[in-house]
Amino acid sequence: MSLAETAATAVHVIASSTATNQPGGVHEPWQDQMKSQRDLYTQLVISSVLGLGAFLAFCVLRPRWTELYAARRRQRNSASHLPELPDSFFGWIPVLYRITDEQVLESAGMDAYVFLSFFKFGIRFLSTLFVFAVAIILPIHYTYGGKKGIPGSDNGDGGDDGNKKKVLSPNYLSMYVIFAYIFSGLAIYLLLQETNKVIRTRQRYLGSQTSTTDRTIRLSGIPKEMRSEDNIKEFIEGLQIGKVENVTLCRDWRELDGLIDERLGVLRNLERSWTKYLGYKRPSRANGDVMPMTWQQAGGSSLVLDDDNERTQLLPDSARERAAHRKRPAVRIWYGPLNLRYRNIDAIDYFEEKLRNLDDTILTARRKKYTPTGLAFVTMESIAASQMVVQAILDPHPMQLFARLAPAPADVVWRNTYVSRARRMMQSWSITIAIAFFTVFWSVLLIPVAYLLELKTLHKVFPQLADALARNPIAQSLVQAGLPTLALSLLTVAVPYLYTWLSHHQGMMSGGDIELSVISKNFFFSFFNLFLVFTVFGTASTFYGFWENLRDAFKDATTIAFALARSLESFAPFYINFLVLQSLGLFPFRLLEFGSVAMYPINFFYAKTPREYAELTTPPTFSYGFSIPQTIFILIICVVYSVFPSSWLICLFGLVYFTLGRFIYKYQLLYAMDHQQHSTGRAWPMICSRVFVGLMVFQLAVIGVLALSKAVTRSLLLVPLLGATVWVSYWFSRSYEPLMKFIALKSIDRNRPGGGDISPSPSATFSPPSGLERDALPIRVGGQELGLKLSKYVNPSLILPLHDAWLPGRSAAPDFSGAFAGYEAMNGSGESV
Repeated sequence: MSLAETAATAVHVIASSTATNQPGGVHEPWQDQMKSQRDLYTQLVISSVLGLGAFLAFCVLRPRWTELYAARRRQRNSASHLPELPDSFFGWIPVLYRITDEQVLESAGMDAYVFLSFFKFGIRFLSTLFVFAVAIILPIHYTYGGKKGIPGSDNGDGGDDGNKKKVLSPNYLSMYVIFAYIFSGLAIYLLLQETNKVIRTRQRYLGSQTSTTDRTIRLSGIPKEMRSEDNIKEFIEGLQIGKVENVTLCRDWRELDGLIDERLGVLRNLERSWTKYLGYKRPSRANGDVMPMTWQQAGGSSLVLDDDNERTQLLPDSARERAAHRKRPAVRIWYGPLNLRYRNIDAIDYFEEKLRNLDDTILTARRKKYTPTGLAFVTMESIAASQMVVQAILDPHPMQLFARLAPAPADVVWRNTYVSRARRMMQSWSITIAIAFFTVFWSVLLIPVAYLLELKTLHKVFPQLADALARNPIAQSLVQAGLPTLALSLLTVAVPYLYTWLSHHQGMMSGGDIELSVISKNFFFSFFNLFLVFTVFGTASTFYGFWENLRDAFKDATTIAFALARSLESFAPFYINFLVLQSLGLFPFRLLEFGSVAMYPINFFYAKTPREYAELTTPPTFSYGFSIPQTIFILIICVVYSVFPSSWLICLFGLVYFTLGRFIYKYQLLYAMDHQQHSTGRAWPMICSRVFVGLMVFQLAVIGVLALSKAVTRSLLLVPLLGATVWVSYWFSRSYEPLMKFIALKSIDRNRPGGGDISPSPSATFSPPSGLERDALPIRVGGQELGLKLSKYVNPSLILPLHDAWLPGRSAAPDFSGAFAGYEAMNGSGESV
């Protein structure tokens, strides 16, 4: 489950705690305190029971459902070198724990290594924060303020009494300044330490490979007079950097891509028609868990169940006997003026004829000459040459001949390669403007949620509704606890998927770029809307008071800082309950892959054809775009609350979250789930930059707390720390980020063929240390994963074999091994048509 699915559940705890069950809205402070403590204990018990139940269910199902829980190890060669996990109840835990970072790197690549390194950083950082919180911060808060940090146990904790002015000891307030410096410095030190390790690993990992991906650049902004393979090759070699091995000039394959998509749809309809006719059923697991199917040979289309037809032999006797007693399926065809008339025709004959016509059209389209675009993939003979090209300015004219690192062949979004630069820029800016609009829109939607959380504030805006609720405690509880939860649930579930959809329409060239964009967008939503907006305006009184104080902002510039500080302290119970639920309650459900388990019966029910049954065993896809923003968000929560009275509880459950998260994600990335895009760890700079943002918010919050306590001098002492953090963030982006993007020339193993000036042999294009084979990842066409693997930069629509339907009857698999050979034989040199 994602942050989107859990935030609303945690809100329910806070909404319930703020709901007033006394007639007339009258309640006593001691009742709120006891209720808040009871809510925390209830949350602990419920979350522990849910999480333990999910974990035990996983231990029971894991050895029995290997199609789901060991899908990646069964179907991906890169996972075959991992140790086999025992089938015992808990025996798999120590084996998984002993898997080293080097094994993670070899099996799952740099993305998984970087992701798990962030959890390692979080564990080290939060462990130190927890020790300081228990040993120093909690005793100081208890000594000077009588606060234990447990929601509901402290008088005034979780609320703001504006009529009472507390005079706090200067020594007590100095603690905020001291620990703001200590925690900020510790976070930066540990982050730089982990970054240096990631960079060393990445440089060694990429510098020792000679794959086609590592030797290829993406050249954009090619002038019209240069748009040919020979001209591009002559230009690159004229720079005297290195030799060019191959050039793939992208062309406007719009027509061909559309035909391939149409063909895939017709093929599925044909398979469903044949399956309905033959009465195919998936065999039981007792029969060896084999997926029987027949891959119909190309060269003919019609498959009539007739003894005189030799193609009938493709079906076993039992299938022919079943089909002989079945009525052939029909399809309704609309025709005439405005398609108002229709007739029913044989579905198998119709789709086979349509498939035959499409095949002829595709073969003709593949022989056409298409208009070249301003984009090309240039493969150099050495990694050193490609790195020198991408780190240099190639042309003195602006907007021409930009060299960038190329994604893996299977990661290229070929539909965007023939989209003009102007259109891609328009799509990018349009979606950016849409994100800005939605940011304000989501904030507006949170306003009624905030109003419903506090009856006295609701009375200021809707007095009739507030009076009616005050007279009916049951209705009041339902409205204040139920409606905010429902509204926030709908919002937080829908928005990340919306942002993912927008990213796919932004015109990016690779799946890795799309996923990095998803990380950025979803983090922005989580941090800005669910943290800043919802925390500052998290209770109706805070929200209403904020706008009241905003009118006086010109009179007192510290008003906004006061509102922020008050909101953070009062909202601590919400985040404690949120972390308890997320770490203990819902993380084990992620290990259980509850979404896949819940959807499996539905997908199984709708699966009819052998192809659809085979797709049920495809490993679930792991999305960093959903997991990374949530993890950064939780770390920021722990940092922001690190000096507050509840810091020890928040850091404790944050530490539990990161400890369980590293273990659970390690299992999923290695054994259970698949990750199609491989950005070679480029998410790490994004993680670091957002951690710096969290440190700045933490420092601003402490400044607000000190200003709220009238300790102006001490708040000013934190201004240099804020400035230093901004400067370190800028310095980090200038000094470290290039090493996470490029391969340093010193890191390249020049003794390996393809590393320096020695051309690689064909057998050296796949060069472990990694078993990932980044050049040969399976491609997806029309949303379907195919067995075809791209080892060269070529549009799959040009080489995809035109196989016919999968038919029930025999066990066979599609053969794509001759795809490149046939394509190169048709085009001579193998360059793009």
